[in-house]
Amino acid sequence: MGAWPSLSNLVFALIFTAGVGYFTYNMRRLIVLIKKGRPVGPVGHRKQRWRNVLYIALGQSKLIKRPVSGLMHLLVYLGFIIINIEVLEIVIDGLFGTHRIFQALGPMYGVLIGTFEVLAVLVLVAVIVFWMRRNALRIKRFLSPEMKGWPKTDANLILYFEMVLMGLFLMMNATDLSFQQMNQGNWISGSIYTLIEHWPAQQLHIVERFCWWAHIIGILGFLNYLYFSKHLHILLAFPNVFYGRVNPAGQFENLDSVTEQVKLMMDPSADPYAAQPEGTVPDKFGASDVTDLTQVQLLNAMTCTECGRCTSECPANQTGKLLSPRKIMMDTRDRLTALPKEGDKKQLLDDYISREELWACTTCNACVEACPVSIDPVSIIMAMRQYLVMEQSAAPSELNVTMSNIENNAAPWPFNQQDRGNWINE
Repeated sequence: MGAWPSLSNLVFALIFTAGVGYFTYNMRRLIVLIKKGRPVGPVGHRKQRWRNVLYIALGQSKLIKRPVSGLMHLLVYLGFIIINIEVLEIVIDGLFGTHRIFQALGPMYGVLIGTFEVLAVLVLVAVIVFWMRRNALRIKRFLSPEMKGWPKTDANLILYFEMVLMGLFLMMNATDLSFQQMNQGNWISGSIYTLIEHWPAQQLHIVERFCWWAHIIGILGFLNYLYFSKHLHILLAFPNVFYGRVNPAGQFENLDSVTEQVKLMMDPSADPYAAQPEGTVPDKFGASDVTDLTQVQLLNAMTCTECGRCTSECPANQTGKLLSPRKIMMDTRDRLTALPKEGDKKQLLDDYISREELWACTTCNACVEACPVSIDPVSIIMAMRQYLVMEQSAAPSELNVTMSNIENNAAPWPFNQQDRGNWINE
């Protein structure tokens, strides 16, 4: 490469700036979308939350409960992250016109690159296995109705991305004469080089330059594709796990709006009929649209990786009910991202998620337990149920009967309170 500021350095600087700039722009768009939800206020249990980030997000402890797919995913995750440490070297070389600037590290550099090459091959093998699981073995949880069309294409595209990037990395090393002559760290690329060492030096250089440029442009493309892909969880898994549920799974959150009304009823000095300040809008009970959900619930939706572990564990789904917890999260994300275009013309309830889906849930929390990144579909389902019951009085007849019995008889059964002990005489 020529001395700074050569044309190639300027082109690289423009491409790199554009890639990072567009990524920053999209991350700001993402933050704006998530902030359309209700604030959650300060969070407690910080030690537990950081522990969850360490074990669940970084250590992927919930993924490896299914050992085969879990360990392969861990390999791809760690391999891809570690290999891309070399991006730092590529950026420095691209901006300042150097070539393999870290080669000055000597033998240590060879060990690093050699490790990267082994990881690249392992990642490549794992990604091919993942592709086969999705497209050849036809595993049931990848064939659900919500996985047709773009979700299936998206999942395959990211696999192709990773295959190409790993191949470019290995070929870049194999055609780099200075690296091959160093004869340190070319543990995999050296074998490729033996097949092409008869090529003219100029031809090797052209291929190396092509792979170098394609690799860095591919990395930047991959980075910017994340915003439009389910693989946004690569970035969001860590904050999502941090803000994930730490209370017992069966403990539902009280609505502040309901608590306020109850306190008002219990306060003998309060006037429930007192006029509210002009312009005051009563708090909404539950959620009918994404703007009624909390920012954590919207973060959940944007983090969903569509792996389907939640749906595969859902007893309602297993018995043929319409409910799919994965679809609940996908629909929430789709509505949120479409909000700037759709506005109030549509809403999450009915237009995206049907009432049949909501009432099929048993609130067993199996989906929450199964999610590898601490997503909570049940909280969204319960918020929408609360809206149906408290704003629209649209509960199923069985539930209305139960609530009437509790109100009149202090029990879910249709027996008078005086008759509740009659079973003893039997």
